[in-house]
Amino acid sequence: MPYYMKLGRIPRKRHIQFRRPDGALYSEELFGTEGFVGPSSTLYHIHPPTQVSGWKTLYHTEPEYVERDVMRMRHLKTAKMPAKGDPVSGRVVLFGNADVEMFACQPAEQMTYHYKNGQGDECLFFHYGSGTIYSMFGTLRFGPKDYVILPKGTIYRIEMDERPDDGSDNDEFGGHTKAQMPLGKFIGFETCNASHILPPPRYLSKKTGQFLEDAPYCERDLRVPFEDDDHPLAYDESGEFEVRIKARNSVHSYIYSYHPLDVVGWDGCYYPYCFNIMDFAPITGQLHLPPPIHQTFEGHNFVICSFCPRMLDWHPEAIPIPYNHSNIDSDEILYYVEGNYKARRGIEIGSISLHPQGIPHGPHPGTVEASLGKKWTDELAVMCDTFRPMYPTKAALELDDPDYPESWRADHHAPLEQRNGVARQTKPAAEGETTTTW
Repeated sequence: MPYYMKLGRIPRKRHIQFRRPDGALYSEELFGTEGFVGPSSTLYHIHPPTQVSGWKTLYHTEPEYVERDVMRMRHLKTAKMPAKGDPVSGRVVLFGNADVEMFACQPAEQMTYHYKNGQGDECLFFHYGSGTIYSMFGTLRFGPKDYVILPKGTIYRIEMDERPDDGSDNDEFGGHTKAQMPLGKFIGFETCNASHILPPPRYLSKKTGQFLEDAPYCERDLRVPFEDDDHPLAYDESGEFEVRIKARNSVHSYIYSYHPLDVVGWDGCYYPYCFNIMDFAPITGQLHLPPPIHQTFEGHNFVICSFCPRMLDWHPEAIPIPYNHSNIDSDEILYYVEGNYKARRGIEIGSISLHPQGIPHGPHPGTVEASLGKKWTDELAVMCDTFRPMYPTKAALELDDPDYPESWRADHHAPLEQRNGVARQTKPAAEGETTTTW
Protein backbone atom coordinates (compact mmCIF):
# COMPACT_ATOMS: atom_id res chain seq x y z
CA MET A 1 0.00 0.00 0.00
CA PRO A 2 1.21 3.52 -0.71
CA TYR A 3 0.38 5.09 2.66
CA TYR A 4 0.59 4.43 6.39
CA MET A 5 -2.38 3.58 8.60
CA LYS A 6 -3.09 2.04 11.98
CA LEU A 7 -6.03 0.25 13.57
CA GLY A 8 -6.79 -0.97 17.09
CA ARG A 9 -4.47 -0.69 20.08
CA ILE A 10 -0.69 -0.51 19.70
CA PRO A 11 2.14 0.51 22.06
CA ARG A 12 3.87 3.88 21.84
CA LYS A 13 7.00 2.40 20.22
CA ARG A 14 7.85 -0.76 18.30
CA HIS A 15 9.52 -3.69 20.05
CA ILE A 16 8.67 -2.65 23.61
CA GLN A 17 6.51 -4.38 26.24
CA PHE A 18 2.78 -4.37 25.49
CA ARG A 19 0.70 -6.34 27.96
CA ARG A 20 -2.68 -8.02 27.85
CA PRO A 21 -5.27 -7.29 30.60
CA ASP A 22 -4.14 -10.47 32.40
CA GLY A 23 -0.56 -9.19 32.54
CA ALA A 24 0.90 -11.45 29.84
CA LEU A 25 2.62 -9.90 26.85
CA TYR A 26 0.93 -9.52 23.51
CA SER A 27 2.90 -11.23 20.74
CA GLU A 28 4.42 -8.74 18.32
CA GLU A 29 4.82 -9.83 14.68
CA LEU A 30 6.65 -7.97 11.94
CA PHE A 31 4.72 -8.71 8.77
CA GLY A 32 7.26 -7.60 6.21
CA THR A 33 8.36 -8.03 2.61
CA GLU A 34 11.55 -8.07 0.55
CA GLY A 35 13.86 -9.16 3.35
CA PHE A 36 13.01 -6.34 5.79
CA VAL A 37 13.51 -3.54 3.24
CA GLY A 38 10.04 -3.53 1.65
CA PRO A 39 6.59 -2.45 2.86
CA SER A 40 5.58 -3.95 6.21
CA SER A 41 3.11 -3.82 9.06
CA THR A 42 3.58 -4.63 12.74
CA LEU A 43 0.82 -6.69 14.36
CA TYR A 44 0.04 -7.48 18.00
CA HIS A 45 -1.54 -10.89 18.65
CA ILE A 46 -3.29 -12.18 21.74
CA HIS A 47 -1.54 -15.53 21.15
CA PRO A 48 1.86 -16.32 19.63
CA PRO A 49 1.21 -16.73 15.88
CA THR A 50 3.67 -19.65 15.81
CA GLN A 51 1.39 -22.01 17.76
CA VAL A 52 -0.13 -24.21 15.04
CA SER A 53 -0.52 -27.97 14.59
CA GLY A 54 -2.08 -30.69 12.47
CA TRP A 55 -0.53 -29.70 9.15
CA LYS A 56 -1.36 -31.78 6.10
CA THR A 57 -1.46 -31.25 2.34
CA LEU A 58 -4.99 -31.08 0.93
CA TYR A 59 -4.53 -30.59 -2.81
CA HIS A 60 -2.11 -29.31 -5.41
CA THR A 61 -2.65 -26.02 -7.23
CA GLU A 62 -0.01 -25.87 -9.97
CA PRO A 63 -1.90 -25.28 -13.25
CA GLU A 64 -1.45 -27.62 -16.19
CA TYR A 65 -1.03 -25.48 -19.28
CA VAL A 66 -1.93 -26.86 -22.70
CA GLU A 67 -1.38 -25.78 -26.29
CA ARG A 68 1.82 -24.01 -25.26
CA ASP A 69 3.02 -24.10 -28.87
CA VAL A 70 -0.23 -22.65 -30.29
CA MET A 71 -0.40 -18.90 -30.90
CA ARG A 72 -3.86 -17.65 -31.84
CA MET A 73 -6.50 -15.20 -30.66
CA ARG A 74 -8.96 -16.71 -28.20
CA HIS A 75 -12.43 -15.92 -26.92
CA LEU A 76 -13.80 -17.56 -23.76
CA LYS A 77 -17.45 -17.29 -22.73
CA THR A 78 -17.59 -17.63 -18.94
CA ALA A 79 -21.29 -16.83 -18.41
CA LYS A 80 -22.20 -20.52 -18.39
CA MET A 81 -19.43 -21.61 -16.03
CA PRO A 82 -20.96 -23.89 -13.39
CA ALA A 83 -21.04 -22.75 -9.79
CA LYS A 84 -18.63 -24.81 -7.69
CA GLY A 85 -16.76 -24.76 -4.42
CA ASP A 86 -16.29 -21.73 -2.20
CA PRO A 87 -14.53 -18.39 -2.89
CA VAL A 88 -11.15 -20.17 -2.70
CA SER A 89 -11.71 -23.81 -3.72
CA GLY A 90 -14.02 -22.71 -6.56
CA ARG A 91 -11.31 -20.75 -8.39
CA VAL A 92 -10.59 -22.05 -11.89
CA VAL A 93 -7.28 -20.99 -13.45
CA LEU A 94 -7.82 -20.12 -17.12
CA PHE A 95 -4.51 -18.55 -18.19
CA GLY A 96 -1.08 -18.10 -16.68
CA ASN A 97 2.67 -17.94 -16.97
CA ALA A 98 5.66 -17.69 -14.65
CA ASP A 99 4.58 -14.22 -13.45
CA VAL A 100 0.79 -14.25 -13.02
CA GLU A 101 -2.23 -16.55 -13.08
CA MET A 102 -5.75 -15.47 -14.06
CA PHE A 103 -8.72 -17.34 -12.62
CA ALA A 104 -12.51 -17.10 -12.53
CA CYS A 105 -14.78 -18.14 -9.66
CA GLN A 106 -18.53 -18.62 -9.24
CA PRO A 107 -18.77 -19.96 -5.67
CA ALA A 108 -21.64 -22.25 -4.73
CA GLU A 109 -20.98 -22.36 -1.00
CA GLN A 110 -19.49 -20.38 1.87
CA MET A 111 -15.98 -20.77 3.28
CA THR A 112 -15.86 -22.79 6.51
CA TYR A 113 -12.19 -22.01 7.16
CA HIS A 114 -9.71 -19.13 6.94
CA TYR A 115 -7.21 -18.90 4.10
CA LYS A 116 -3.72 -17.52 3.64
CA ASN A 117 -2.01 -17.28 0.28
CA GLY A 118 1.65 -17.65 1.18
CA GLN A 119 2.63 -17.83 -2.47
CA GLY A 120 1.48 -14.55 -4.02
CA ASP A 121 -0.57 -11.36 -3.90
CA GLU A 122 -4.18 -11.54 -5.09
CA CYS A 123 -6.21 -8.97 -7.02
CA LEU A 124 -9.89 -9.95 -7.07
CA PHE A 125 -12.48 -8.19 -9.24
CA PHE A 126 -16.07 -8.85 -8.16
CA HIS A 127 -18.39 -8.72 -11.16
CA TYR A 128 -21.53 -9.80 -9.29
CA GLY A 129 -22.32 -10.39 -5.67
CA SER A 130 -21.37 -8.70 -2.41
CA GLY A 131 -20.10 -9.71 0.97
CA THR A 132 -17.61 -9.29 3.79
CA ILE A 133 -13.95 -10.13 4.09
CA TYR A 134 -12.82 -10.87 7.66
CA SER A 135 -9.05 -10.51 7.86
CA MET A 136 -6.23 -10.23 10.40
CA PHE A 137 -6.15 -6.50 9.52
CA GLY A 138 -9.89 -5.91 10.07
CA THR A 139 -13.05 -6.05 8.00
CA LEU A 140 -13.71 -5.07 4.38
CA ARG A 141 -17.11 -4.81 2.75
CA PHE A 142 -17.21 -5.37 -1.01
CA GLY A 143 -19.81 -5.25 -3.75
CA PRO A 144 -20.18 -5.37 -7.53
CA LYS A 145 -17.31 -3.81 -9.53
CA ASP A 146 -14.93 -3.77 -6.56
CA TYR A 147 -11.28 -4.62 -6.83
CA VAL A 148 -9.92 -6.23 -3.65
CA ILE A 149 -6.14 -6.32 -3.16
CA LEU A 150 -5.09 -9.06 -0.73
CA PRO A 151 -1.33 -8.96 -0.04
CA LYS A 152 0.61 -12.18 0.25
CA GLY A 153 0.35 -13.76 3.69
CA THR A 154 -2.94 -12.15 4.73
CA ILE A 155 -5.22 -14.51 6.67
CA TYR A 156 -8.82 -13.96 5.59
CA ARG A 157 -12.27 -15.46 5.10
CA ILE A 158 -14.75 -14.30 2.43
CA GLU A 159 -18.42 -14.44 3.40
CA MET A 160 -20.72 -13.89 0.45
CA ASP A 161 -24.11 -12.25 0.99
CA GLU A 162 -27.06 -14.51 0.27
CA ARG A 163 -28.70 -14.10 -3.13
CA PRO A 164 -32.31 -12.80 -3.45
CA ASP A 165 -34.95 -15.53 -3.38
CA ASP A 166 -37.05 -13.96 -6.12
CA GLY A 167 -34.50 -14.67 -8.87
CA SER A 168 -34.35 -10.97 -9.77
CA ASP A 169 -30.64 -11.19 -10.58
CA ASN A 170 -30.87 -14.44 -12.54
CA ASP A 171 -29.94 -12.85 -15.85
CA GLU A 172 -26.70 -11.53 -14.37
CA PHE A 173 -25.47 -15.09 -14.02
CA GLY A 174 -26.32 -16.36 -17.48
CA GLY A 175 -29.77 -17.68 -16.65
CA HIS A 176 -28.72 -20.39 -14.18
CA THR A 177 -31.51 -22.26 -12.42
CA LYS A 178 -31.97 -21.68 -8.70
CA ALA A 179 -30.11 -24.91 -7.91
CA GLN A 180 -27.18 -23.81 -10.08
CA MET A 181 -27.14 -20.20 -8.91
CA PRO A 182 -23.70 -19.05 -7.66
CA LEU A 183 -23.26 -16.74 -4.68
CA GLY A 184 -21.36 -14.30 -6.87
CA LYS A 185 -18.82 -14.08 -9.63
CA PHE A 186 -15.30 -12.73 -9.65
CA ILE A 187 -12.07 -12.99 -11.58
CA GLY A 188 -8.65 -12.78 -10.04
CA PHE A 189 -4.97 -12.30 -10.74
CA GLU A 190 -2.32 -13.93 -8.55
CA THR A 191 1.40 -13.18 -8.64
CA CYS A 192 3.72 -16.15 -9.21
CA ASN A 193 7.08 -14.37 -9.17
CA ALA A 194 7.24 -12.96 -5.60
CA SER A 195 6.28 -9.47 -6.80
CA HIS A 196 3.48 -7.43 -5.23
CA ILE A 197 0.43 -5.82 -6.80
CA LEU A 198 0.73 -2.06 -6.32
CA PRO A 199 -0.36 1.23 -7.90
CA PRO A 200 1.90 2.26 -10.80
CA PRO A 201 4.95 4.17 -9.49
CA ARG A 202 4.29 7.02 -11.92
CA TYR A 203 1.08 7.81 -9.98
CA LEU A 204 3.00 8.34 -6.73
CA SER A 205 5.31 11.00 -5.35
CA LYS A 206 8.87 9.68 -5.18
CA LYS A 207 9.43 11.62 -1.95
CA THR A 208 6.31 10.75 0.04
CA GLY A 209 4.42 7.98 -1.79
CA GLN A 210 1.36 10.23 -2.04
CA PHE A 211 -0.84 9.94 -5.14
CA LEU A 212 -0.04 12.74 -7.58
CA GLU A 213 -2.57 15.24 -8.95
CA ASP A 214 -2.61 13.65 -12.41
CA ALA A 215 -3.25 10.11 -11.10
CA PRO A 216 -6.67 8.68 -12.11
CA TYR A 217 -7.42 7.75 -8.49
CA CYS A 218 -6.13 8.64 -5.04
CA GLU A 219 -6.16 7.72 -1.35
CA ARG A 220 -9.77 8.91 -0.90
CA ASP A 221 -10.94 6.23 -3.35
CA LEU A 222 -9.41 3.35 -1.38
CA ARG A 223 -11.48 1.58 1.27
CA VAL A 224 -9.30 0.22 4.06
CA PRO A 225 -10.00 -2.32 6.85
CA PHE A 226 -12.23 -1.17 9.69
CA GLU A 227 -13.58 -2.34 13.04
CA ASP A 228 -16.86 -1.58 14.81
CA ASP A 229 -19.21 -3.16 17.35
CA ASP A 230 -20.44 -5.72 14.82
CA HIS A 231 -17.04 -6.34 13.25
CA PRO A 232 -14.34 -6.51 15.94
CA LEU A 233 -10.69 -6.49 14.98
CA ALA A 234 -9.66 -9.23 17.42
CA TYR A 235 -11.50 -12.48 18.20
CA ASP A 236 -10.40 -13.95 21.54
CA GLU A 237 -11.75 -17.49 21.18
CA SER A 238 -10.39 -20.97 21.93
CA GLY A 239 -11.16 -24.15 20.02
CA GLU A 240 -10.08 -25.71 16.75
CA PHE A 241 -9.82 -23.34 13.78
CA GLU A 242 -8.65 -24.44 10.36
CA VAL A 243 -6.41 -22.15 8.32
CA ARG A 244 -5.61 -23.33 4.80
CA ILE A 245 -2.27 -22.04 3.55
CA LYS A 246 -1.24 -21.99 -0.09
CA ALA A 247 2.50 -22.51 -0.57
CA ARG A 248 4.74 -24.65 -2.78
CA ASN A 249 1.90 -25.03 -5.31
CA SER A 250 -0.27 -26.81 -2.75
CA VAL A 251 -2.92 -25.96 -0.17
CA HIS A 252 -2.06 -27.16 3.33
CA SER A 253 -4.41 -27.44 6.32
CA TYR A 254 -3.23 -26.12 9.69
CA ILE A 255 -5.13 -26.15 12.98
CA TYR A 256 -5.03 -23.22 15.40
CA SER A 257 -6.13 -23.68 19.03
CA TYR A 258 -7.26 -20.04 19.03
CA HIS A 259 -9.11 -17.85 16.55
CA PRO A 260 -6.64 -16.88 13.78
CA LEU A 261 -7.94 -13.29 13.71
CA ASP A 262 -6.59 -12.39 17.15
CA VAL A 263 -4.80 -9.13 16.28
CA VAL A 264 -5.66 -6.34 18.76
CA GLY A 265 -3.85 -3.64 16.79
CA TRP A 266 -1.46 -3.00 13.93
CA ASP A 267 0.19 -0.24 11.95
CA GLY A 268 2.16 0.01 8.73
CA CYS A 269 1.89 0.13 4.95
CA TYR A 270 1.06 -3.52 4.15
CA TYR A 271 -2.63 -4.44 4.31
CA PRO A 272 -5.65 -5.31 2.10
CA TYR A 273 -7.99 -2.73 0.61
CA CYS A 274 -10.88 -2.25 -1.84
CA PHE A 275 -11.20 0.04 -4.84
CA ASN A 276 -14.32 0.32 -6.99
CA ILE A 277 -13.64 0.42 -10.71
CA MET A 278 -16.22 3.21 -11.15
CA ASP A 279 -14.01 5.47 -9.00
CA PHE A 280 -11.30 5.29 -11.66
CA ALA A 281 -11.22 8.69 -13.44
CA PRO A 282 -10.44 7.99 -17.13
CA ILE A 283 -7.87 10.12 -18.94
CA THR A 284 -9.12 11.29 -22.34
CA GLY A 285 -7.59 13.18 -25.26
CA GLN A 286 -8.19 14.91 -28.55
CA LEU A 287 -7.03 11.75 -30.36
CA HIS A 288 -7.06 8.09 -29.31
CA LEU A 289 -4.74 7.37 -26.39
CA PRO A 290 -2.99 4.02 -25.80
CA PRO A 291 -3.89 1.50 -23.06
CA PRO A 292 -1.31 2.69 -20.44
CA ILE A 293 -3.69 5.56 -19.60
CA HIS A 294 -6.06 2.90 -18.21
CA GLN A 295 -3.46 1.31 -15.96
CA THR A 296 -4.68 0.69 -12.41
CA PHE A 297 -2.22 -1.75 -10.78
CA GLU A 298 0.98 -3.54 -11.67
CA GLY A 299 3.21 -6.42 -10.64
CA HIS A 300 6.52 -7.50 -12.09
CA ASN A 301 6.05 -8.27 -15.81
CA PHE A 302 2.31 -7.50 -15.90
CA VAL A 303 -0.17 -4.65 -15.52
CA ILE A 304 -3.91 -4.49 -14.74
CA CYS A 305 -6.01 -1.83 -16.48
CA SER A 306 -9.57 -0.51 -16.13
CA PHE A 307 -11.55 0.49 -19.24
CA CYS A 308 -14.35 2.68 -17.88
CA PRO A 309 -17.21 4.79 -19.29
CA ARG A 310 -15.77 8.03 -20.63
CA MET A 311 -15.92 10.80 -23.20
CA LEU A 312 -14.36 9.84 -26.53
CA ASP A 313 -11.77 11.70 -28.61
CA TRP A 314 -12.96 15.16 -29.69
CA HIS A 315 -10.86 15.95 -32.76
CA PRO A 316 -13.34 16.55 -35.65
CA GLU A 317 -11.74 13.75 -37.68
CA ALA A 318 -10.96 11.43 -34.77
CA ILE A 319 -11.40 7.66 -35.08
CA PRO A 320 -12.66 6.75 -31.60
CA ILE A 321 -11.79 3.06 -31.63
CA PRO A 322 -8.16 1.93 -31.53
CA TYR A 323 -5.89 1.61 -34.49
CA ASN A 324 -4.59 -1.85 -35.33
CA HIS A 325 -1.59 -2.46 -33.14
CA SER A 326 1.19 -4.97 -32.59
CA ASN A 327 2.24 -4.87 -28.97
CA ILE A 328 4.96 -7.38 -29.75
CA ASP A 329 6.20 -7.62 -26.15
CA SER A 330 2.83 -8.34 -24.54
CA ASP A 331 -0.14 -10.67 -24.43
CA GLU A 332 -3.43 -8.83 -23.88
CA ILE A 333 -6.32 -10.35 -21.90
CA LEU A 334 -9.65 -8.53 -21.55
CA TYR A 335 -12.56 -9.45 -19.27
CA TYR A 336 -15.74 -7.78 -20.51
CA VAL A 337 -17.90 -6.53 -17.63
CA GLU A 338 -20.67 -4.57 -19.32
CA GLY A 339 -21.36 -2.01 -22.03
CA ASN A 340 -21.70 -1.83 -25.78
CA TYR A 341 -19.12 -4.02 -27.49
CA LYS A 342 -19.35 -2.72 -31.06
CA ALA A 343 -15.63 -3.10 -31.72
CA ARG A 344 -15.90 -6.87 -31.30
CA ARG A 345 -18.30 -9.38 -32.82
CA GLY A 346 -19.84 -12.05 -30.61
CA ILE A 347 -18.57 -10.56 -27.35
CA GLU A 348 -20.91 -10.81 -24.38
CA ILE A 349 -20.91 -10.00 -20.68
CA GLY A 350 -18.38 -12.29 -19.04
CA SER A 351 -16.36 -12.86 -22.21
CA ILE A 352 -12.57 -13.11 -22.01
CA SER A 353 -10.45 -12.37 -25.07
CA LEU A 354 -6.75 -13.17 -25.45
CA HIS A 355 -4.66 -11.50 -28.14
CA PRO A 356 -1.11 -12.87 -28.11
CA GLN A 357 2.07 -10.96 -28.73
CA GLY A 358 3.26 -11.15 -32.31
CA ILE A 359 -0.19 -11.04 -33.95
CA PRO A 360 -1.57 -7.58 -34.84
CA HIS A 361 -5.03 -6.99 -33.43
CA GLY A 362 -7.63 -4.27 -33.63
CA PRO A 363 -11.32 -3.62 -34.31
CA HIS A 364 -13.42 -6.02 -36.31
CA PRO A 365 -14.15 -5.11 -39.95
CA GLY A 366 -16.85 -2.47 -40.25
CA THR A 367 -16.59 -1.20 -36.70
CA VAL A 368 -14.20 1.66 -37.52
CA GLU A 369 -16.70 3.45 -39.74
CA ALA A 370 -19.49 2.63 -37.32
CA SER A 371 -17.65 4.48 -34.58
CA LEU A 372 -17.16 7.77 -36.43
CA GLY A 373 -18.83 10.70 -34.72
CA LYS A 374 -19.46 8.90 -31.45
CA LYS A 375 -18.93 11.07 -28.36
CA TRP A 376 -19.21 8.62 -25.45
CA THR A 377 -18.58 4.98 -24.56
CA ASP A 378 -20.24 2.98 -21.80
CA GLU A 379 -17.74 0.13 -21.97
CA LEU A 380 -16.46 -1.47 -18.79
CA ALA A 381 -13.69 -4.06 -18.84
CA VAL A 382 -10.67 -5.28 -16.90
CA MET A 383 -7.45 -5.91 -18.83
CA CYS A 384 -4.22 -7.69 -17.99
CA ASP A 385 -1.16 -7.16 -20.20
CA THR A 386 1.77 -9.51 -19.62
CA PHE A 387 5.37 -9.54 -20.83
CA ARG A 388 5.45 -13.31 -21.22
CA PRO A 389 2.97 -15.46 -23.17
CA MET A 390 -0.17 -16.47 -21.29
CA TYR A 391 -0.91 -20.17 -21.71
CA PRO A 392 -4.42 -21.66 -21.48
CA THR A 393 -5.50 -24.49 -19.19
CA LYS A 394 -7.84 -27.35 -20.06
CA ALA A 395 -10.62 -25.40 -18.34
CA ALA A 396 -10.00 -22.50 -20.74
CA LEU A 397 -10.24 -24.75 -23.78
CA GLU A 398 -13.67 -25.94 -22.62
CA LEU A 399 -14.90 -22.32 -22.86
CA ASP A 400 -12.93 -21.38 -26.00
CA ASP A 401 -14.62 -20.34 -29.26
CA PRO A 402 -12.53 -21.95 -32.03
CA ASP A 403 -14.04 -19.66 -34.67
CA TYR A 404 -12.93 -16.43 -33.01
CA PRO A 405 -9.73 -15.98 -35.07
CA GLU A 406 -11.80 -16.22 -38.25
CA SER A 407 -13.99 -13.27 -37.19
CA TRP A 408 -11.49 -10.79 -38.70
CA ARG A 409 -11.54 -12.49 -42.09
CA ALA A 410 -13.96 -10.14 -43.84
CA ASP A 411 -13.68 -7.46 -46.48
CA HIS A 412 -12.39 -4.23 -44.96
CA HIS A 413 -15.09 -2.34 -46.87
CA ALA A 414 -18.54 -3.34 -45.68
CA PRO A 415 -21.10 -4.48 -48.28
CA LEU A 416 -23.40 -1.77 -49.54
CA GLU A 417 -26.44 -3.11 -47.69
CA GLN A 418 -24.55 -2.81 -44.40
CA ARG A 419 -23.33 0.74 -44.79
CA ASN A 420 -26.37 2.56 -43.50
CA GLY A 421 -26.39 2.39 -39.71
CA VAL A 422 -24.97 -1.14 -39.36
CA ALA A 423 -21.39 -1.48 -40.49
CA ARG A 424 -20.79 2.15 -41.38
CA GLN A 425 -21.67 5.38 -39.62
CA THR A 426 -22.42 7.87 -42.40
CA LYS A 427 -23.32 10.85 -40.23
CA PRO A 428 -22.33 12.07 -36.75
CA ALA A 429 -23.92 10.08 -33.95
CA ALA A 430 -26.77 11.56 -31.98
CA GLU A 431 -26.02 12.86 -28.51
CA GLY A 432 -25.81 10.01 -26.00
CA GLU A 433 -25.06 7.25 -28.49
CA THR A 434 -22.33 4.89 -27.38
CA THR A 435 -19.68 2.62 -28.77
CA THR A 436 -16.92 0.45 -27.45
CA THR A 437 -13.39 1.53 -28.20
CA TRP A 438 -10.94 -1.38 -28.06
